[in-house]
Amino acid sequence: MNTVQVPIGAIKTFGAYGIPYQVGLPIKTLPDGDILVDITLIQTGEQAQYRLSKLLQDPEAK
Repeated sequence: MNTVQVPIGAIKTFGAYGIPYQVGLPIKTLPDGDILVDITLIQTGEQAQYRLSKLLQDPEAK
């Protein structure tokens, strides 16, 4: 699994006005080649998984 491009520790938002989340560690490579990454929602502490391809499109939180 190529983890070089995963911005571990970065704080991002879902789109320009979405809620902030912190990028965690990669979990696994999906059949389509994308990577599933752990994320933590900053406001609630809830953990979820998110595709790296989508995560890389989200902006850094301000």
